[in-house]
Amino acid sequence: MALKLFNPFEDLIFGEQFCFLTGELTTEKMTVFPMWLMEHFKFDTDRIEMMDKSKTYVYADLQLPCAPRVKKAFEELDVKIKEAYDKGYEGIAALDDQLLFLWTGRMVYGLLYYEMQYESNRILKQGRNFDLSPMLRERFGNFHLMLQSLIEPVSFIGKKPWSIIVFPLKYSADIISYRDDAINLLFSFGVNGFGYIACLQDNGAIAEKEQELLTKMKGHILHPVQFEELYARFHYSDYILQYKPEYLIENHGNQITIEGIPMVANAQRPLFGFWDQDMFAQLLANYWQVYAIQKEDIIKFQKPFLSFLENPYTQEFIDPESISLPW
Repeated sequence: MALKLFNPFEDLIFGEQFCFLTGELTTEKMTVFPMWLMEHFKFDTDRIEMMDKSKTYVYADLQLPCAPRVKKAFEELDVKIKEAYDKGYEGIAALDDQLLFLWTGRMVYGLLYYEMQYESNRILKQGRNFDLSPMLRERFGNFHLMLQSLIEPVSFIGKKPWSIIVFPLKYSADIISYRDDAINLLFSFGVNGFGYIACLQDNGAIAEKEQELLTKMKGHILHPVQFEELYARFHYSDYILQYKPEYLIENHGNQITIEGIPMVANAQRPLFGFWDQDMFAQLLANYWQVYAIQKEDIIKFQKPFLSFLENPYTQEFIDPESISLPW
């Protein structure tokens, strides 16, 4: 008999009485963001906006209904991540990337869950039925299945479904920076001497695209302005990715295996669409606001595009120590 696992995106089930991961009836809850993280950086009482900016929540109030076994599994995962976190970059870099996928996935899915719940309630109040496109149902359903590998016999073989890169970063232990895009399943995290960027469902295509730059980065401790630019590149690359990630999902009765299918472009349609420098400059300006760098500073007529990652003339990686901006 095939292993049948809960998929909330089949019937769009986001009720607070059902475990977000297994669908079991439950009264237990867990926070979207790990408690130790919120307490350490004291953002548990801060507010976070939903995507349409009309609704906010207190971080500590973002909670997911969960079965006891799910809560226990995530608590055990938290212990492993916290132990690695305490060792800084070396600790996080040594982790299996599947653990980072699951830890990051908890936060990204938690935010997605709240977006789904909020949008569903908003539309129902208008007398309409909440629905998602078949493409989003499939994408989010696959992501949810991958998260179940924490507690169910779900394993990954061959090509992994994600791009996750970890690198040393000039951040003190007292500063945290994160960005998320729950709908597109993207996340960046910078803290305690390290940063990482996660594209949770791209089959590794974006990391492969940026491999030359990632190779140049090795041996350097990134400046925060470089970190923001790197995430902007990943974020924009995801936007112009022209192929849908596909997976070979096989159900062997008592277990499920997931393999990312390599994306192969055809002659008429490249893997990534046209890179619009004007659009990328606007995205980058949003990330560089803290440095008061505006779009007009990034892209100028008859001037090279502003970058803190690569010299526009030689394409060499820019030494982080040569950057005079504060960190």
